[in-house]
Amino acid sequence: MPTLHKILIANRGEIACRIQRTAQALGYRTVAVFSDADADALHVQMADQAVHIGPAPVQQSYLNIAAILDAARRSGADAIHPGYGFLSENADFARACAEAGLIFIGPSAEAIELMGSKRLSKIAMLDAGVPCIAGYQGAAQDDATLLAEAERIGYPLMIKASAGGGGRGMRLVHEASELAAQLRTARSEAMNGFGSDELILEQALVEPRHVEVQLFGDQHGHLVYLGERDCSIQRRHQKVIEEAPCPVMTAELRQAMGEAALKAGRAVDYVGAGTVEFLLDARGQFYFLEMNTRLQVEHPVTELITGLDLVAWQLLVAEGQPLPLTQEQIRLDGHAMEVRLYAEDPAADFLPQTGRIAAWQPASDHGARIDHGLLEGQSVSPFYDPLLGKLIAHGATREEARRKLLRAVQDTVLLGVQSNQRLLEGLLQHPQFISGDFSTAFIQQHFSSHACLNTYVPTTAQLAIAVVLFYQASALPHRTPLNGWRNNASVPLHYRLGSDEQDWTLSVLARKFGELVVQAGESTVAVKIIEHAAQSITIEVDGLRQCHAYRLHDRQVWLFTHPGSLRLEDRTHAPIDSQTSVASGTLKAPMDGAIVDVLVSEGSTVSKGQLLVVLEAMKMEHPLKAGIDGVLKRVQVKVGDQVKNRQVLLQVE
Repeated sequence: MPTLHKILIANRGEIACRIQRTAQALGYRTVAVFSDADADALHVQMADQAVHIGPAPVQQSYLNIAAILDAARRSGADAIHPGYGFLSENADFARACAEAGLIFIGPSAEAIELMGSKRLSKIAMLDAGVPCIAGYQGAAQDDATLLAEAERIGYPLMIKASAGGGGRGMRLVHEASELAAQLRTARSEAMNGFGSDELILEQALVEPRHVEVQLFGDQHGHLVYLGERDCSIQRRHQKVIEEAPCPVMTAELRQAMGEAALKAGRAVDYVGAGTVEFLLDARGQFYFLEMNTRLQVEHPVTELITGLDLVAWQLLVAEGQPLPLTQEQIRLDGHAMEVRLYAEDPAADFLPQTGRIAAWQPASDHGARIDHGLLEGQSVSPFYDPLLGKLIAHGATREEARRKLLRAVQDTVLLGVQSNQRLLEGLLQHPQFISGDFSTAFIQQHFSSHACLNTYVPTTAQLAIAVVLFYQASALPHRTPLNGWRNNASVPLHYRLGSDEQDWTLSVLARKFGELVVQAGESTVAVKIIEHAAQSITIEVDGLRQCHAYRLHDRQVWLFTHPGSLRLEDRTHAPIDSQTSVASGTLKAPMDGAIVDVLVSEGSTVSKGQLLVVLEAMKMEHPLKAGIDGVLKRVQVKVGDQVKNRQVLLQVE
C-alpha cells in the first residue's frame, strides 16, 4: 500500500486551508499552489511550501494541469488533493496524476468521467435502477433537436450543463419563446466554466427539496453512506444554507435514499468521498439529480453530526486503508447547519462583488466553526467564485443549531466588500425556515420583496454613529475630542452622508461630558461615546450601549452594524450630482470582469432594457442592458477586454 508524505492541494481559498489543517494535524507536509492574484493568500501562508502556477485567470493557473503537475514535481509531492471546483472532477487530470506517478486523492478517472457528465451519468443511473427525472440526455446537441425535445418534455424545464455544477450553465425556462436565448447563455457559461458546452434538458419539478447523500468507498469494495443533507435554500441554483439531517427525513426514507445512493456508487466502483444528489417531492418520491465525485462545500455539517473528519477518511482511503466504520457503526448525533458567506449584493440580483477586505473578525468563540481562507487587506478578485467562507454550528436539536448559527452570522465582522450577511440573518430568522417547511423555491417565494433583497437603508441610529465617527475624525488633527477645538461649539455642524444614489443630511451638536445630539430629518438621536479606539467604538445611542467595528479612510467609513456592513461617504463638501442612474445613458461595469460579448455597434438605435454587453465575472455571465432609449454614441470596449468596476463601457445619447 502507498504511503503519503507530502500532499499538494490543487486549489485555493477556504477549501485549501481546510484540507491543510487536517493533513498537517496528521503529520503530512503540504504544498500550496497560487496564481498572481493569490500570492499573499492565507492558504499560501499556511503551507509548508508553495509554488506559483501562473496568472490570475483560472485557465492559466488553477486549471493548468501541466503547471500543477510541474509544481508537484518541483516540490517532491507524492499526492494531489483537488479540493472542490477547478480540476476536482476532471478525469484528464486524474489520469495525468497517475501517469506522473502521483496519488490522486479521489475516485478513479473512469468514475469521474461518467459521473461528471450529467448526460452519461443519467443513462447509467437509469440502467442501475436509480429513480430519475424525465428529460433528454441524448448525444445530439443541435438547437432543432433540443427544441423538439423541449416540446416533448413540456414546460417549465431546466437546461443544465452536462459537465457543470454550482448553478453555472443552468437555466429555468418557462415557455418556448425563451428557449433559444437561454440555450445560448447556458452553452457559453458551460464552455467557459467547464470546457464543454454539452447540455441536457429535464422536467422542472415544482417546489422540491434538494436532498443529498454522502457516500464513502474504499479500495476493498466497501461502500457506506453517512446520512443526508438538506440543501434546499438556494439562489441562482447555488446553495446558501445546508443542514443535516433533513428536517422531514424519516428512517424509512433515509434507508431508501441511502440504498439508492449505494446503487449509484456501485455502478461505478466508487472510491473516496462522493455525494449523490436527489430532488425530493412533497409525496416523498425522490429522483436522481447528479453525483459529485469529490468533497462537497457542505461536508462540515456531515462531519459535525457523525463526529468524523472526512478529509482524514480521504487520506486513509488514498493510502489503501479500509474504511474505519461499517454501515451499522455509523451514528448521527444532533443537528448541524451551515451558511455560505458570499461577496455579493443581494439587492442587485446577487451580483458578485470585488474589493479589499478592510476587516475580518469571524465569530468563532461561541461554538461555531468558521471555514475560510481570508486575511485582512487581501482583495476579492473577479477571477474566482465569490464564496468567502462558511459558518457552521452544531446543536442537540435543530433549533439549538439554528440559534447558534444565527449568533455567529450576526457577530462575524466583515468590512470592505458587500456580502449576503443580512440575507443570511433574514433566512435564519424566517418563521417558515424555523419550522423546517421549505423547498428550493423558498427565497423566491418569501424574499422577493423582503428588505434583505432591497437596497439597504441605514437606520437613524446607524447614520448617527457614522456621522459621529466623521465628526471625531475632524477633531483628531487638533488633538481634542468632540467640541473643544471649536470657537462656536454651540452651533451644530451639518453633514451630508451618502451611499451609492442615496444621500442623508444630518447635524451634530456637541454637549458637555462627551454627549452629542444628532439630528436626521425629523428624528433626534442622543449619542454618548463610551470608548473610542482606532478600529472600534463603544457608543451609547438613546441609552443603548454597543461596540461597533469600523474602518475610516479618505472620507469613507465602513461600519459593522450587527449584522452586515454599511459603507457611507462624507459628501458634505462634494458637488451634488444632478444626473441619476435611471436617466443616464452611460453604461458602467458593475464589477471587475471580462467582456465576452458586445451585441451593438456605434450609431445603432437601442431601446431601454435591450441587451448591450455581456460581462463574465466570478464564473458567471452578467447581461448589461440599456437604461434609456437612444442612439449608441460610443462603444469603449471589445470582446476579450478586462474591465474594472465602474469603468465606462458605452454611452447612449
